[in-house]
Amino acid sequence: MSDKKEKTTADVQKTNKEAKDKAKKAAAPAKKENRFKKAGAAIKRFFKDFKSECTKVTWPSGKTVLNSSLVVIAVVVIVGLVIFGIDQALAAIIKAILGLVPDDAAESTAQMISMFLLK
Repeated sequence: MSDKKEKTTADVQKTNKEAKDKAKKAAAPAKKENRFKKAGAAIKRFFKDFKSECTKVTWPSGKTVLNSSLVVIAVVVIVGLVIFGIDQALAAIIKAILGLVPDDAAESTAQMISMFLLK
């Protein structure tokens, strides 16, 4: 009976040792991959995806580009004229307000406005 107990104890110890070894292997970090390989693969994948996306692009015709450019130029000119008109109207209003004030006060007000605008 003592032989059976010893064998059983030896078997239990062996089983425990095997379990510990498996746990150590599972806890051990996996072999690290080379960072340069990963980066190279990512760069390669990026350019492959980039090339496939570029083939999906539909470019406008020359006539469409010309028409769009002319519309943009026309809108810029119109907005510029509107801003110029507003600027001239405000300048005329300021001149009219300054014209209502006596000459001495008008000069000092004009100087204050010019100093404010020059800052």
